[in-house]
Amino acid sequence: MKSGKRRTTLTLPAESLTAAERIARARKVNLSVVISEVIEEGLRARTAAKRDGERRLRVWETYRQSLSNLSEEERLLLDGIVLSEPVNE
Repeated sequence: MKSGKRRTTLTLPAESLTAAERIARARKVNLSVVISEVIEEGLRARTAAKRDGERRLRVWETYRQSLSNLSEEERLLLDGIVLSEPVNE
C-alpha cells in the first residue's frame, strides 16, 4: 500500500474492455494503466465541467445584476432592438 494503489474488481462493458485492451497492447502497457488513465481523465473532465458551469452561472448573475437598473427600453436598445415610430413614405 506504499504506492497508494489498491486492488479491486470492476465489471465493465465488453466493448469498453476490448477497446482498453487494444490500447494497452498498442502502447505496450498493462490494462491497469489504461483504465487508470481513463478514470483520471474522466474525473478531471467532470471537475472542469462543474467549474465551468459554476463560472458561467456567476457570469450570468453578474450580467443580470448589471442590467437590473435599466428600463425595458434601455435593455432593448442594448439588445439591438430599436423602437421607433413607423416612417410614412
